[in-house]
Amino acid sequence: MKTYTASITVTLRRAILDVQGKAVEHALHSLHMPALGSVRIGKHIEVEVQAPDTDTANDLVMDACKKLLTNPVMEDFHIALVEKAAGVPA
Repeated sequence: MKTYTASITVTLRRAILDVQGKAVEHALHSLHMPALGSVRIGKHIEVEVQAPDTDTANDLVMDACKKLLTNPVMEDFHIALVEKAAGVPA
């Protein structure tokens, strides 16, 4: 069995107003940083996965995202999987 680290980035769908992002954007402009815009706030989740291969690991994480980690009505997510090197402590 291999060990993978899954990094999941969750953001609100583009069609949904990101109130927190708008507040941060406004604050940045108030701090004289007008070049920074279109701020979107999300969350980052890391999970260790035990699976025989990358496809299985990805399927397990995808299932967790759809069932628990994200709200599929309002949020999009992206998964990045990295296999841990053998002998590296968990």
